[in-house]
Order: sequence, then structure tokens, then C-alpha cells
Amino acid sequence: MAINTDAEDWGGIGSNDSGERAWLLQSPSVDSVPHLETERSGSGGVSCWAAVFIVVNAALGAGLLNFPAAFNLAGGVTAGVMLQMFMLIFIISGLVILGYCCQVSNESSYQEVVRATCGKVTGIACEVAIAVYTFGTCIAFFIVIGDQLDRLVAAMVHDTDGTGSGHWYTDRKFTISVTAVLVILPLSIPKEIGFQKYASALSVMGTWYVTIVVILKYIWPDKDMTPSHVPASSASWTAVFNAMPTICFGFQCHVSCVPVFNSMSRKELKPWGVVVTLSMIICLFVYTGTGVCGFLTFGSDVSQDVLMSYPSDDIPVAIARAFIVICVITSYPILHFCGRAVIEGLWLRYQGEQVEVCVRRERRRRILQTLVWFVVTLVLALFIPDIGRVISLIGGLAACFIFVFPGLCLMQAKLSETDSRTASWHGSVVFGATMVTIGAFIFGLTTTNSIYQDVVS
Repeated sequence: MAINTDAEDWGGIGSNDSGERAWLLQSPSVDSVPHLETERSGSGGVSCWAAVFIVVNAALGAGLLNFPAAFNLAGGVTAGVMLQMFMLIFIISGLVILGYCCQVSNESSYQEVVRATCGKVTGIACEVAIAVYTFGTCIAFFIVIGDQLDRLVAAMVHDTDGTGSGHWYTDRKFTISVTAVLVILPLSIPKEIGFQKYASALSVMGTWYVTIVVILKYIWPDKDMTPSHVPASSASWTAVFNAMPTICFGFQCHVSCVPVFNSMSRKELKPWGVVVTLSMIICLFVYTGTGVCGFLTFGSDVSQDVLMSYPSDDIPVAIARAFIVICVITSYPILHFCGRAVIEGLWLRYQGEQVEVCVRRERRRRILQTLVWFVVTLVLALFIPDIGRVISLIGGLAACFIFVFPGLCLMQAKLSETDSRTASWHGSVVFGATMVTIGAFIFGLTTTNSIYQDVVS
């Protein structure tokens, strides 16, 4: 969806404007656009129920594993659930605002909506934020792979404590590197990412299975599994902010949802509001079920990755680990593609080369960008101890996609209106300013706290 699929925009393919060239060349396949339009015209677009499934799939992911630890950081079940409910109001509002701004700007991707509504500078800032966010998420994916493979390998060599047998081929760095080079890298280099439809189904199955396993293990715990202290309240009122990065990271689907709205058969705010509300309620139940049951099962001893708290020889949990590994392996190339497309667009806008030169050098740029991205994320993942460190950093950035950019878009869209400024107009502007303020606060607080904790550690 990074390419403009309106027929009248193809007239600018010979333009000298670098922005247009960047947009065109970011597309995974120019040839696939007419086919996509044919599918839409024949099917009438995506139905509301299909849109719910897509939005849920975009939101659910590896961040699920960190929710029990987030409840522990927040100070208990009550604080964690209340914080989720509070933030859900703004999460849903941000999605509705993006749908409204998509209508106003007639753009089909998150960064282009921001650019068209808020201007060039804010658009560039949004693109940089997306690149950094997807980069950090790719690091988190490698860490998740290492966590799960540690326990799967331990189960295969009958190492019940999960510490590994001491052989070089069971070392965490070796297993991550082999999986990355042999599987993830070949999937990341191609220009096409058509396999994402299969990854979507696997991701949904995997996250639901993990949730079911965590809930069942809480209801029927193993005999040798005894929880440690379970805090009933927060140590201080500021402790709840520790869970914000995980919640933002878990519910952040805003970047992916602009194309979903644009592909709906009824591109109207009322059905879109129903879609995002139902989707976020489903995600709320999944995240809350995993967070509450995982936290109550292990108490304050719960790991940053909840599956790491279970014994390595537990068969249902081992299946959950295998599901997560498959999901992450197939999701990494998709996240990398999104980040690579943004970097490609920024590079082409900066260079301002002719279209023919850009097309001729596309393959070389793509391979170079992929290799640099892959190597840097892999090296960082090998030396970062746990997923919580990464999520605490990029979770604050996720708050920008949920709060800051939608709030800015709403304010700019309303300020550009020339009609009479009614009470609803003033209310919209105030609400947009409130979202920007809350988002900036969450981003600044969580990012500063994360950096401070890393320095102290």
C-alpha cells in the first residue's frame, strides 16, 4: 500500500519530483497494483468483519510475552488493567482520527497521511520514527527467537533446568545466528513479500495458543510451580508508568491500519469506529488474559518473556515456543520491508536522481540496505540481555504513533477548515492537543527511564 493506486496519479511517473519517484519505487511490485485494483473492484473492498481480523492481527504479536512482566512493574493486576482501560480510550480515538485524516488527505499510508496533513517536516519525522521503530522491533524479534530456542534446545537435550548442555551448538548466540542467516536473511532480501498472508494466519494462531496455554497453566498449575510474592498494589503512583511501553508496543497497530481503512468497502467513520473498537476489545481480552494469568502464576519472579518462566520439558509450552519462533521468523521480513521502504523513500528524496537511474540501481540498494539492517539488528540482539530492554525503548516511540502524530493530524485538519468554528471544532482541537501532550509525556518519561535503567544496570 506504499504506492498510490489511483489511476490519475500514474501520470506523474515521468515527473522530476523526487518525492513522487520515492513513492513509486517504494512499492513491492508495481505490476501488482492493477491486479489489486481488479480484486477490489470485483469484491467491493474489505468487509467490516475482515477488517476486524486484519486489525487484530496487526496488533497482536511478540509483545504479548512481556505483559505479565509489565503487570509486575505496574504493581499488580488492578493497576495494570486500569492503565490498559485508560489508554484504550486514546488508542481507539487515534485509530478513528487516522481514518478521518485519511478521508481528508486522500492518502493510503500512515506516513503519507501525516505528510499531507502536517507538512513536510512532520512527515519526515514520522518516516524516521517508523524506521527506528521497525528497527527496534526486529531486534526484539531476534531476542525472542533466542529465548525460545534456548528452551527448545534444552528440551531436546533433556536439560530440565534450561541452562543448556554446554555444547557450542546449543549456545544462544550460535542458534540465533544460524536461524537468522539460513532462514530470515533469505526471506528479507526479495522485493516481494507475498508470503505475509500465511504469516498472518500463523501469527493469530500462535498468539491465541500462547494465551490459552498461559490461562490453563494458571487454572491447573504444575505441582512444582509455586508463585513468589504477588504484589496487590503499586509501591508508588509512578510505578504504573513502567507498564506504559509494553502497552503501547502491544496495542500499536496504527501504522498498519491506515491501509486497512483505505481498503474497506465502506470508507466511512462510523463502520470504521465499530471495527477498531471491536478489534481493540478483542486485543484487550487477549493481553489481559495473558498478563493477569502469567503474573499470578509466577508473581514477582515472572520473566520478561513469560514463556521463559515455564520449565523447558513442558510439552504444551514447548509447542507455544515453536509457534512463537515461526511467527517471529515470518514477521521479521515484513517489519524489515516496512522499514526498508521508508529508508528507500528518504534516500530517493534526498538524492533526487532520475527515474531511470533509480530503477537501475534498485537491486543493489535493496541488497545493501537489507544486509546492513540485518547485520546490525543481529549483532545488537546477541548482546542485549532481554526483550524488556528493547520494548522499554521502542514502546515510548510507539506512543508517538498512538498519540502524537494522530493528535497533530487532527489539529491540523481542523485548523485548515474554513467553515464556522463551532463547539465541536474547538473540542476536536483541544482533544488533539491533549493527545499530543499525553503522547509527548509518555515518550519522554518512558524513554528517559529506560535509558537511565540501562545506564544503572
